[in-house]
Amino acid sequence: MEVHHFNMSNPASNPDGGDRFPQWSLNETREFLAIRSELDRTFMETKRNKLLWDVISSKMKEKGYNRSADQCKCKWKNLVTRYKGSETMEAENMRQFPFYDELRAIFTARMQRLLWLEAEGGGSSSAKKKGLRSSSEDEEESNDDSDKAKGSKKKKRLKSKVGTEKSRGNNSNSRSNVIEALEEFMRQQMQMEVQWREAMEAREEERSMKEMEWRRKMEAIERERIAMDNRWREREEQRRMREEARAEKRDVLLTTLLTKLINDDM
Repeated sequence: MEVHHFNMSNPASNPDGGDRFPQWSLNETREFLAIRSELDRTFMETKRNKLLWDVISSKMKEKGYNRSADQCKCKWKNLVTRYKGSETMEAENMRQFPFYDELRAIFTARMQRLLWLEAEGGGSSSAKKKGLRSSSEDEEESNDDSDKAKGSKKKKRLKSKVGTEKSRGNNSNSRSNVIEALEEFMRQQMQMEVQWREAMEAREEERSMKEMEWRRKMEAIERERIAMDNRWREREEQRRMREEARAEKRDVLLTTLLTKLINDDM
């Protein structure tokens, strides 16, 4: 039986009104990214993205989350925007985006597929790459308005024809530029990974130093406590000995007085 999650605190939430109402939970977003990751290759190979968003909406409902295709598409755009923004931040702030690893895995896999297609070479590979690029651009546009969609398709076909004619003359240069761009992207990814690891190691070293300092302070406090306890015991022992000495003197004095009184009575 399907269990649909609704935001009961906001009864005016509209399931077709974007990703604000109801709010996306962390688990729901991770489920969404897992489904989107499985279909990413299909997204890159087809222009019929609206049907794919419908599929994602159906899969979300199967998992118990009532999300429309428009909500899923809007959520994806927001996540991609945040991911691209986090790449320009420092390593520590970059990790504040909770879905950075999921988005990075999706785009890394996409770049690897492009590299694999480029390595194959040939006209079919170029056609596949054009389809991938076109589909990637389609993800950022709305497909709801049929008139705009038709106009956009015509423009894309014209651009594709012009690009094909131009690419015939400088196919080798274009291919080398793509390879250089992909290599630069991979180098940036590796550099970011190295920076993140260095930041993590620095934080771990700082934490270790703070922990050692804390342990030294705790040991010093413990030694001070033991020393104070020993001083208190010594003072207590001295006080007890003085009390015993005073008690002994008092007993001797009382005994002497009693003896004197007895002798005087006799």
